[in-house]
Amino acid sequence: MKTKTLAFIGGGNMASALINGLIEDGIPPQNILVAEPDEKRREQLAARFGVRTVDDNNNAAAQADILILAVKPQALKEVATTLASALIQNKPLCLSIAAGIRHASLQHWLGEGIPVVRVMPNTPAMLKAGASGLYAPEDVNETQRSEAEHIVRATGIAVWLDDEHQMDALTAVSGSGPAYFFLFMEAMENSARKLGLPKKTAHLLVLQTALGAARMAMESANDLQELRNSVTSPGGTTEKALAVFQEHKLEQLVEAAMTAARDRSITLSESLGAD
Repeated sequence: MKTKTLAFIGGGNMASALINGLIEDGIPPQNILVAEPDEKRREQLAARFGVRTVDDNNNAAAQADILILAVKPQALKEVATTLASALIQNKPLCLSIAAGIRHASLQHWLGEGIPVVRVMPNTPAMLKAGASGLYAPEDVNETQRSEAEHIVRATGIAVWLDDEHQMDALTAVSGSGPAYFFLFMEAMENSARKLGLPKKTAHLLVLQTALGAARMAMESANDLQELRNSVTSPGGTTEKALAVFQEHKLEQLVEAAMTAARDRSITLSESLGAD
């Protein structure tokens, strides 16, 4: 990996997160090339990371051993089809981090024989706390899979999916998931203020409580139900609060919301991936 050229098409937030993680993992900045149309953004990337930048996608693609497509889903078809001729000779490993674009569409746009891996990251990747899913068909070999995973793990954890349709479920969990927690934290903070706590105090307590609960779940050998039970004393305050959640069918509400997110992901995939 340290001797290969990694070319990014697009220099936005997720590309920056990957670049930052890769450099911290020991990839030389001069081995990273970013194609970005915005001159100011190119200057920022070069100044922050020491990477090389260009304004031409085909220029970057022609030099790539590994190509990371980091453009918006709505723009990916146009970008990918114009790159196809530049990829014919080297046939670099291509990673797409665009949500909702199926592998078949990517393969069709980029050209047959190009190894393609789909990646679904999430926004905590910008803090190296990401949870990403990867999918590739059987013709992507073990070395290529290992390289793709190495790149993604620079921003957090990475899990491989056996079935591409599972990407829609993963999108509903980790892709959209941060917003669910932000909503719940926001509701807790607003309720804490109504109960009499100052705004700053409520905000700090909610954030630290969420962080502490997540760390306990990550570091404990117990499952989530056991952890919940360990905080819930019979007849106590927590039991009373949980009873209200159960009365209003919180679990069914979460399931309905995540199903809606999954279904929307399917709809978007069908729309954005149309040939």
